[in-house]
Parts: sequence; structure tokens; C-alpha cells
Amino acid sequence: MDQDATTDFSHKPTLLGERVRLRPFVPEDVAALAPAFVDHDVMRLTGSHHSSTEPLLPLDPARAEEFRHWRNEQPDRLDLAVVELATGRCVGEVVLNEWHPANRSCNFRILLTPEGQDRGLGTEAARLLIGHGFERLGLHRVSLSVFAFNPRARHVYEKLGFVAEGTLRDEFRYDGAWVDSIVMSVLAHEWAG
Repeated sequence: MDQDATTDFSHKPTLLGERVRLRPFVPEDVAALAPAFVDHDVMRLTGSHHSSTEPLLPLDPARAEEFRHWRNEQPDRLDLAVVELATGRCVGEVVLNEWHPANRSCNFRILLTPEGQDRGLGTEAARLLIGHGFERLGLHRVSLSVFAFNPRARHVYEKLGFVAEGTLRDEFRYDGAWVDSIVMSVLAHEWAG
């Protein structure tokens, strides 16, 4: 990609892989993603909750259109639904956010429902979106942070080419214990896809 390329997060593409399709959100995705928001492990790994006893708040189906609209209309971030090709079901979301246009950099995050985990779907979804960021949007750097209690995710990020840059010590508190966060990034010239 040309170094002078302009990143455009306002266009929400559909990206096709071997096992997943990334696409803009539809209202039905709220029901499909609901299990993630009532799963203590998902909430812990994403840093959404600070305690295993914190109440789980399900997504409100009445707000499905608002959920879809917000994710599809943001000009400074790219949120896409992760759809398993074999079932046609939405099993998560991938996001490029915290965009810094002058630096051609952004943050990456992913959320998978319990149904979408441990089958390589997240790895493929991450590869598709990050590849799109480098190859089509002209990004130079994609970063993320992963909690120290999530070595499985860190391993996946390392397989994708992310390099640990440092540790934010005691950045997160969960069930009364402090947890480090590892900052990782991958640069365009390092991306192998």
C-alpha cells in the first residue's frame, strides 16, 4: 500500500476468509452476541468487569437497531461482525479503533461468544481485519493490549506477528488482585498476513 494512502474507516467492507466472513452489523447480531455479555470469562478477559460477582447485563434486544447503527456509522473506527461460514451465525466482533490519522495507527480488539471460541475463528478474523488495515487502509501500526491472565490470546497475537513492547504493571484489578497488561504491536513491514 502506498505510504500516502488515506485511511477510510467510514466504508464498512465485507471480508471473506475460509471459515469466517467479516461484515457490517445487522440487528439480528444483538441476539447472537448476547451470550458473550452474560459470560463471566468473556467479561473478565475483555476487562469489562472487575469482579466475578459483578452482575452480568444482557444486551437489550429492543436496542438492536441502535447497536447496529452505532457500529456501522462511526467514521473513525471499523467494527465488523464475525460470521462463521458453516453456520451463518454471528460469533463475535473485530474492531480497529483509537485511530490516529497522522501516525497511520490504531488499536485492535476482538470479542468472541463462547460458541466462537477455541476453533481458530478468531485468529482468522483477526488476520482478515488487520490485513485489511495494512493492505487496503494504509495503516503503519496496529497495537493492542492483553491481560497477563490471558496467555492463550497472547499466543494468537504472537502467531499473527505482534511483538510485546512492554508491560503496564497493575493496570487492571480483578477480584481484588492486580493484573498486568502487555502492550503489543505489529508494523506494516512486519505483516506477513
